[in-house]
Amino acid sequence: MSVTPDPALGAEVFADDREYVFHSWSAQKALKPMCIAGAEGCYFWDYDGNRYLDFSSQLVNVNIGHQHPKVVAAIQEQAALLSTIAPQHANRSRNEAAKRIIELAGPNMGKVFFTNGGADAVENAIRMARLHTNKHKVLSAYRSYHGNTGAAIVATGDPRRWPNEYAAQHVHFFGPYLYRSEFWATTPEQETERALQHLEHVIQFEGPNTIGAIILESVVGTAGVLVPPPGYLEGLRALCDKYGIIWIADETMSGFARTGEWFAFQNWSAQPDLIVFAKGSNSGYVPVGGVVISKEIAATFDERVFPGGLTYSGHPLAAASIVASIDAMKDEGIVDNAKSIGENVLGPGLRALAEKHPVIGEVRGLGVFWALDLVSNRETREPLAPYGGTSDAMNALVVACKNRGLMPFVNFNRMHVVPPCTITEEEARAGLAILDEAFSEIDSYYAG
Repeated sequence: MSVTPDPALGAEVFADDREYVFHSWSAQKALKPMCIAGAEGCYFWDYDGNRYLDFSSQLVNVNIGHQHPKVVAAIQEQAALLSTIAPQHANRSRNEAAKRIIELAGPNMGKVFFTNGGADAVENAIRMARLHTNKHKVLSAYRSYHGNTGAAIVATGDPRRWPNEYAAQHVHFFGPYLYRSEFWATTPEQETERALQHLEHVIQFEGPNTIGAIILESVVGTAGVLVPPPGYLEGLRALCDKYGIIWIADETMSGFARTGEWFAFQNWSAQPDLIVFAKGSNSGYVPVGGVVISKEIAATFDERVFPGGLTYSGHPLAAASIVASIDAMKDEGIVDNAKSIGENVLGPGLRALAEKHPVIGEVRGLGVFWALDLVSNRETREPLAPYGGTSDAMNALVVACKNRGLMPFVNFNRMHVVPPCTITEEEARAGLAILDEAFSEIDSYYAG
């Protein structure tokens, strides 16, 4: 791929951004956004000609890589055929996308309700669960992120929830996290048993007859790539069955090859009632999301009106991009590639980095979905940055990565290693080599 620098155009893009664009999650005045000129595969570049290996997949969504030609072509072809149509009409691309998703999601799943993204998919999944059960409370984990709309942000556990708590009837609980166990567990088995006992106690004290849904990221994403210990999701399924609660699996970040399976929950033997999906289904080439609905819940609305809808539900361009993305993933073995890269390159490589760099307290992940829990002391597990904040060490780590041509994803005291699912062994090893050099620059922050 050739990169032709154009600093003058880059300066113009930066100036226009600062004058006209309002950015999310930010105080606007101090922002200095990177201005992106183009992208291809696992790389993107700026107007100065600096090229970056994308170990962030942007927002952990470019699963199929940047500018995949089959997906780009499908969007172009659909635009020439039918660019948009109101959602009350049937259109072929939406049908094809729904069929493919249902085929992947499990035998109990019946229909797909399309949305514009993950947050409004969460909103509608919660609505479906409440209406189906006639129960109003929603349980979710403290370590979670579910989106920035009314119910989704209150279901979220991280600090972005705090200034946005307007939705009602949400209750939080602690999910499993053995490295920083809330339950004094020392083994995965103990963590599963005690986390499930805690959840059952929350259900009992909140009142089972008031709880309509439990929403959980199958593998927790932004809050730390927390892989559930063996038996946890199966135990969650059993608790939902016992108390008549709907399990909503949020697969916005973990779905569509990210963990080496089509959906992350498929790494275990439990099946949810509702599945939220979004950006991973088409790598974000066109905004899209949706809810995969079990046959039982879908039947609730055969004669009863579902009180929800979106102008762009099942938008033809978005649907066509999903079809092309799923087909390309199948044809090119991208799900298997993600699994192989995780098992043979990223997992071993990151564990080797942890042996060398004491600031890496724990390595965890699946497929191309990994996180490094960074500490200043391995004995006390003191985080390298405080909850809800950053630190000089984390800032230095980001700068060291960017200076070497790698785009990281960091959150609080964690570095997430989340490249596209199409990454090659050579590219993954190149990224690991950059991380090795970057961590060498911050080893001095270790105080243990």
